[in-house]
Amino acid sequence: MPTRRISIAGKQWQVYPSGYITQYDADEFGLIFVHGAADEREVRLTRYSPTATRSRETSLAELSDAELERLFALSQPSDTSPEAGYSR
Repeated sequence: MPTRRISIAGKQWQVYPSGYITQYDADEFGLIFVHGAADEREVRLTRYSPTATRSRETSLAELSDAELERLFALSQPSDTSPEAGYSR
């Protein structure tokens, strides 16, 4: 699985495609932002619609750091996301 690294507000984040499938599978992809490890790990998730590529891995590689920062600002904590196992 491809990984990107980005620094946001002084923290180093790894960014992965989530692999979670929604009803908008061809148009919407999920991203997982991970900072830290073990008990100190912080996980955030977001979804986005790429403008060109229809491959999760390629679209992640094509995102600029500024676009990743914008998506991070729109992300939500992992405990509210189905990608991280949340259910009602």
